[in-house]
Amino acid sequence: MTVLKRDALRHTYADYLKWSRPYGDELIDGTAYVREPPAPTWSHQMIVGEIYRQMANALEGRPCRVCVAPSDIRLPKFGEEDDKVDTVVQPDIFIISDLRRVDARGLCGAPDWLAEVLSPSTARHDRVTKLPAYERAGVREVWLIDPMDRMVSIYQLEGGRYGRPLVLELKGRTQLTAVDGVIVDWDRVIAKIS
Repeated sequence: MTVLKRDALRHTYADYLKWSRPYGDELIDGTAYVREPPAPTWSHQMIVGEIYRQMANALEGRPCRVCVAPSDIRLPKFGEEDDKVDTVVQPDIFIISDLRRVDARGLCGAPDWLAEVLSPSTARHDRVTKLPAYERAGVREVWLIDPMDRMVSIYQLEGGRYGRPLVLELKGRTQLTAVDGVIVDWDRVIAKIS
């Protein structure tokens, strides 16, 4: 899957609602990005599915929700009305604890935690374009999962900024810091793609 700029125009959420497709189109700082086929790989989907399963089990009975793409997250900068928002993203997996920010269109505001599963064609977009948008919006914890190198880079918000990431191998267990009691068992994740 390749991420391309849709055009050279500046867009808002109102525009996005007119041209976006159900999966993969995003809007970051007014720039429209579209994903071109093929669909995500089998291993990408297995990783997302297994992490979702583990997190859904850990959050059972709690007032939090784990969600997977496609689901729009609107990231207003200064309390703009929906049609003026210029950043709409679809991370692979995310957790929200304030369900009052969910409406029929998705989530408005930063999730507590999110992850992007990197692929060679989207890794640069996730690291260079989306990560600063997540930082600006106040996403407390971001995981960039690299299945090729079997590593995860964990970014934690401190003082409104992401410092250097904690880089770990995809083995053993890793606990989220933004959401208590949620642990990812990498051995189970890797077993899905081995």
